[in-house]
Amino acid sequence: MGGGAHDLSMVGLFVQADIVVQIVMIVLVLASFWSWAIIIDKILRFRRITADADEFENEFWSGGNLEDLQRRVGSSPDNPLAMLFAAAMKEWSRSTEKGIGKHSHTGLQARIHQVMRVTIDREVERLEKYLGFLATVGSTATFLGLFGTVWGIMNSFQSIAATKDTSLAVVAPGIAEALFATALGLVAAIPAVVAYNKFSNDLQRIITRLEGFAGEFSAILSRQLDLSD
Repeated sequence: MGGGAHDLSMVGLFVQADIVVQIVMIVLVLASFWSWAIIIDKILRFRRITADADEFENEFWSGGNLEDLQRRVGSSPDNPLAMLFAAAMKEWSRSTEKGIGKHSHTGLQARIHQVMRVTIDREVERLEKYLGFLATVGSTATFLGLFGTVWGIMNSFQSIAATKDTSLAVVAPGIAEALFATALGLVAAIPAVVAYNKFSNDLQRIITRLEGFAGEFSAILSRQLDLSD
């Protein structure tokens, strides 16, 4: 890093950096790109889920026939709320198609509750996909950038020792490369942390909504069983 002109642009800092610092920068850039891909996908997915859930609930509470709604929804809807309804109705239809005695009410209610619980867990697991990556990037990117910074500063001191020159022209390029690694770490970490917190809150609202609907639908089916006696 001795005399001569140094390119202090982002590309120049990367090209002139030590191989270890370059690897750190590449990892951080890839992590940042992948994080943004996940962020955009989750924003669109959660927005669509909310809109579809609103539409389904409006139709569900409109007072129409549940069997007709089941046929319109289908067996594998994309929305978690509709999927919960479809799973519960499938178990209901399977258990009541040949008639059901009063002594079997408790068993049917337990099965429907279990089916809805499993469906909620499955849908939550699907929605949680890749959130762990955001959490990992948010918690480690800054430290990885700091590692690149420390390594770059060590190289700067080695350059000073080799040239016996402490002028700014000798020190500045190495320090700039090192700080660039820190900046990349922050660029990767900050959006990941913010997005993870937001999506965690959004997911918790979806879980609350699913559990609330499951409780209300269970009550409706229970009343239906009582009326069928």
